[in-house]
Amino acid sequence: MLDRAARLRQLSEVDQDLINLVQGPRFGRWMEQVAATGGCAHPIHLTGATTTRDGGTGEILHHYSTAGEPGERLLIRCRNRRVTVCAPCSRLHAGDTFHLVRAGLVGGKSVPADVRERPRLFLTLTAPSFGPVHRATEDGERCRPRRHVDRCEHGRSPGCPATHEATDHLVGQPLCSGCYDYPAHVLWHAHAGRLWKAFTDNLYHHLAARTGHTRSGLRRTVRISYAKVAEYQRRAAVHVHAVVRLDGADGPGTPPPAWATAEVLATVVRTAAAAVRLHSPYSPALGEHELRWGAQLDARPLRAFGGHEGLADDAVAAYVAKYVTKGAADSSVGLDHPITGPTDITTARLSAHLRTLMGACWRLGGLPELEPLRLRAWAHTLGYRGHILTKSRAYSTTYGALRSERADHERSAPDYADEPDAITDARWRYVGSGHTPGAALIAAGIAEDLAQNREISREEINRSAVD
Repeated sequence: MLDRAARLRQLSEVDQDLINLVQGPRFGRWMEQVAATGGCAHPIHLTGATTTRDGGTGEILHHYSTAGEPGERLLIRCRNRRVTVCAPCSRLHAGDTFHLVRAGLVGGKSVPADVRERPRLFLTLTAPSFGPVHRATEDGERCRPRRHVDRCEHGRSPGCPATHEATDHLVGQPLCSGCYDYPAHVLWHAHAGRLWKAFTDNLYHHLAARTGHTRSGLRRTVRISYAKVAEYQRRAAVHVHAVVRLDGADGPGTPPPAWATAEVLATVVRTAAAAVRLHSPYSPALGEHELRWGAQLDARPLRAFGGHEGLADDAVAAYVAKYVTKGAADSSVGLDHPITGPTDITTARLSAHLRTLMGACWRLGGLPELEPLRLRAWAHTLGYRGHILTKSRAYSTTYGALRSERADHERSAPDYADEPDAITDARWRYVGSGHTPGAALIAAGIAEDLAQNREISREEINRSAVD
């Protein structure tokens, strides 16, 4: 008969870890912590204590310490938005995004309900072409049919007679990587935030010109509020989806003037986007690139409750929320983590197109004149250095407010924030992150159970609504 130590040696690392966890004296409490994080795949480990005292008497009102916790540490969510890094936290982030965007469309979360009657559009702004790429086709249509056209200087045909399904790995890849303007692609990404700022400034200018106002006079009458999300296309170029709303001068609490309609806004966004022209920093190696939005622009009205034209509010909020969680599993996004050198690029499991874009970021990032763009620091996102979702201040609530509201709802300890004499002393220290192999398996099971429970609850709610 083998003793316990010998049997453990015969088990896999995961099995051994699972046995040690389950047989541990604080396994139940550890499970509570993992469940409280929603099965987070890479929880943050903290150690420390929080003590709240009455400032007048010195009486201890509340005390919490990790000394009694498993491993003397507390697990909290990593809060990573990328589904490829942490699926449970990405679902939570997507939910917060849905409520943030929806509040700016229909009200709630401190936003008045009558914003649903304001002029609102759902915009899509694209990047310009940096060179022809393979495209998905339908009904037997060919990718890029060309006849009797000379080959490019690299010996490649400028056309493609094949048909490509949307899942074809060639979709989005350049027809000729030598002809593709990789530096322009990278520099456009690096200036995407400035391009959006120039577009919103133009919106005010063009609205003023169209309605006969001065620029300063218009800003005293109308306020443009927005929430936008950046999405990588199959060609690995960012395009922007945005909800744009016209308010009165004081924001969502005041209506805009009668002349401010969705039709006027739809006309102006096109001229405002077409007028944007920026220039990259001059480089002796590259010259100067003119930066602009692509010719493809889509502007659709949003449908208020009871309306029949345009996109539905909830559908738009769900659409935006879906894109904030995309990670490196998507073939056009890049990597989830920053790179430290060219070797990280050559060894990454990416398409040749993405590796070339990252290589261009690394190479251009070494030029002194382009150093302010920090291209090497953002090579993993192909030079794009903005947040995936941004909004104007007056659009709706914030992620911080949503998280605070959720924390208050989930709080098990008493809250003394409103006690004027309460003094809180908190001392916390980071001691690690992630799970052991066995713990990761248990956490994944908890996350799956929670996801299934949410889906069952959603189906029950939908069924009740129908009945």
